[in-house]
Amino acid sequence: MLDLTYETPKPKVIAGAKHDWELVIGMEVHAQVSSKAKLFSGASTQFGAEPNSNVAFVDAAMPGMLPVINEFCIEQAVRTGLGLKAEIHLKSAFDRKNYFYPDLPQGYQISQLYHPIVGEGEILVDMGPGVARLVRIERIHLEQDAGKSIHDMDPNMSFVDLNRTGVALMEIVSRPDIRGPEEAAAYVTKMRQILRYLGTCDGNMQNGNLRADVNVSICRPGAYEKYMETQDFGHLGTRCEIKNMNSMRFIQAAIDYEAKRQIAIVEAGGTVDQETRLYDPDKNETRSMRSKEEAHDYRYFPCPDLLPLEIEQGWVDDIAKTLPELPDEKKARFVTGFGLSEYDASVLTAEVDAADYFEQVAAGRDGKIAANWVINELFGRLKKDDKDICDSPVSPDQLGKIIGLISSDAISGKIAKDLFEIVYTEGGDPEQIVEERGMKQVTDTGAIEAAVDEVIASNPDQVEKAKQNPKLAGWFVGQVMKVTGGKANPKAVNQLVAQKLGL
Repeated sequence: MLDLTYETPKPKVIAGAKHDWELVIGMEVHAQVSSKAKLFSGASTQFGAEPNSNVAFVDAAMPGMLPVINEFCIEQAVRTGLGLKAEIHLKSAFDRKNYFYPDLPQGYQISQLYHPIVGEGEILVDMGPGVARLVRIERIHLEQDAGKSIHDMDPNMSFVDLNRTGVALMEIVSRPDIRGPEEAAAYVTKMRQILRYLGTCDGNMQNGNLRADVNVSICRPGAYEKYMETQDFGHLGTRCEIKNMNSMRFIQAAIDYEAKRQIAIVEAGGTVDQETRLYDPDKNETRSMRSKEEAHDYRYFPCPDLLPLEIEQGWVDDIAKTLPELPDEKKARFVTGFGLSEYDASVLTAEVDAADYFEQVAAGRDGKIAANWVINELFGRLKKDDKDICDSPVSPDQLGKIIGLISSDAISGKIAKDLFEIVYTEGGDPEQIVEERGMKQVTDTGAIEAAVDEVIASNPDQVEKAKQNPKLAGWFVGQVMKVTGGKANPKAVNQLVAQKLGL
């Protein structure tokens, strides 16, 4: 494992505030389970289908229709819990959460309040090279999603699309351990990364497959430490929940605004009302949505249509055996196994597809050189062209061959960049391209020496200057490389220039 420093947050100073205030933030991440079918029906979960085309009788709450648990969704929740080092409850149960939404046909949501499938876990949030914050996970429970109301298609009517109704969600609830806007965004980023590595949620925030409710409160310095000692929430300020955040940038902006709003209220002698709020990115402000309900307001009771869910420890153990290498372990292996910096390892392991690509390129080669080419040349070009690593025109085998040609001194670094451009735009075998286009590096010292002699003989004034200032020898190296079309071995050129100039 990496040698990490666990950072203790310092009191956050809010501009314009009379006193120092600390932020206390808890997150509820709603992650859509990667499953082809819904939680209690066989209806498809395909995104972008025609409105109301992915709706089974159960989803539409037709009379007499009973829910049937999708076992794969249960497996995905268990896999997620194991990935977050959480306790797996062998016995859990579903409850009815009663409230009315026009896009919730049943008039209630099947969820888990009293007996969630996953208990306490933890997640390490990266806050910079060698620095991490531990955030505790309180629980993960399964529930069904609601549909979608559409209000902008007609000036007088609203429309309802029930395609999302019944889609399986994992609600991942953290303890109030997050202490600032940047850490909140980093927490969601790390959670998304882990879920994608596990394959339990695709993390697509644009499609609504990953969203977060952010609970924000303020307290004076020292209050959080008292809460940690006693686990008494009375030490913390009144929290407000900001619903349905689907952007890291908006999460930070919403928390920053909400903190300033609450501080202004308290410092003016008022009290913060516990409520649910929405963030308006156009106005950069939160606004009241409804008063914050407690569990009793929803009239929870055990779902009469579903028996308690019982799973076997052996089944959990079998799932644990199939867990992939997770981001923290992979990053640590890249640092120790390939000799990478922690920063480079973090960049390469941010996405599982990028990490797999790098490993194929680096297999049997210098890891640092491979990392440099993947991060700087490939990632840079893909970003410029707005492409994903999965759509890379250059395969791991092709990039590996380019690096192999550099390592064997067949081509120089400059020629390698030209070769990369050819492969990126035209494709082809790098080794064959080098042969066919005469791109091999000149290593014949006789030919290189002749070029050096020619440049020195043609520039006597520069020779005198270089003897006075040895740093000017680089000019001669550049001229020789130009004469040889960039094909001369740079190391041999440098040595011969220094030797001929007597430096």
